Amino acid sequence: MNFEYFIASRIAIKSERTFSKLIVRIAIAGVMLSLAVMILSIAIIKGFKTEIQDKVRGYLGDVQITRYDLNNSFEHSPFVLDAETKKQLKDNPEIDFYYPFATKPAILSANNEIEGINFKGVDKNYNWNYIKQHIISGTIIDFSDSTAAMQELLISNYTANRLKLKTGDDFIMYFVQNQLRPRKFKIVGVYDIGVEDIDKGFVLGNLNIIKRLNNWKPDEIGGVEIRIKDFNKLKSVADGIFEELPQNLRSFSIKENFPNIFTWLGLLDVNTRVLLILMLIVGVINMVTALLIMILERTNMIGMLKSFGASNWSIMKIFLFNSAYLIGIGLLLGNILGLGLGFFQQSTHIFKLNQASYFLAYAPIEFHFIDVVALNLVTIVVCLAVLIIPSLLISKVSPLKAIRFK
Repeated sequence: MNFEYFIASRIAIKSERTFSKLIVRIAIAGVMLSLAVMILSIAIIKGFKTEIQDKVRGYLGDVQITRYDLNNSFEHSPFVLDAETKKQLKDNPEIDFYYPFATKPAILSANNEIEGINFKGVDKNYNWNYIKQHIISGTIIDFSDSTAAMQELLISNYTANRLKLKTGDDFIMYFVQNQLRPRKFKIVGVYDIGVEDIDKGFVLGNLNIIKRLNNWKPDEIGGVEIRIKDFNKLKSVADGIFEELPQNLRSFSIKENFPNIFTWLGLLDVNTRVLLILMLIVGVINMVTALLIMILERTNMIGMLKSFGASNWSIMKIFLFNSAYLIGIGLLLGNILGLGLGFFQQSTHIFKLNQASYFLAYAPIEFHFIDVVALNLVTIVVCLAVLIIPSLLISKVSPLKAIRFK
């Protein structure tokens, strides 16, 4: 058996010194809490970013194509999507799906309340998977009945509460044109996205309503929303789509459409890095303190080992092996605590958030195996590397004085 490892194991397992045991337990607890906090921090931030991105992407797509003109209003100018562009979008392996849409400003009037809104018109090709996940009452628009679909509408829970409406209610919507155009609608569903800019800004209806109001041709649309397969490739895919568009069209990504949200999400990465550094420093300080106390308490043993011919490096390895053992216990307990709390939150959503401020009703958790492994490796490498410095104190110990030291 390795001599240094044997001595280190005896110190770690069979030590009877009360004071050093207390310090060792504090050091283990420090490493445990530091790792648990780091694991949860990364899991929460990644879960938070994924949830917010999915909310915005699910309602507005990843890339939007509109007509290239000087129109900067919410009501886009009409255009016809030519066959070649349709084929390019359909054959693009990075695109999951796409659908036409149009928007038109309107005013909702109900129960003596008035609310400005953007009417978003979609057709039967619209992908309802995301909206279905967030419907809190009712259902989606039934495009199989073309007559009924012209009067059906989905509104957000935010708008429903403001206007005191519910599923099944009728109300009048006034479309903003040179002359206000009133239309009667029936609410078939109420959804709750949780992003205030979206919930208070849009309602979902039939695209043909806008076409009729604006006297568009049957094949004219206001824009195309595209959902890509890998959001991490957004910039490259969006640039590729733009390059293939005809000169009368333009495209922009969701990050360009909602820069405030994605800039905010980017700032969360900075906060995470700061927190990780602070937690790592806490773990290192605890281990350095524990090592120094162990060295001071075992000055006699160090002197005896030196008198028997042990080198400074050999004795240093004894204490580094011992420290590695303690760090290992801290990491094990930290993984159990961090992952345990994370999985508990995933299954119960017990830790709530203010949805009006954070866009989410609970703290999201998203674990990645590589993140957990990386945190464990970085923690043990940094701690052991830093512990080499205090272990150099061993070289200053004189055998004669150490043996006489009590």
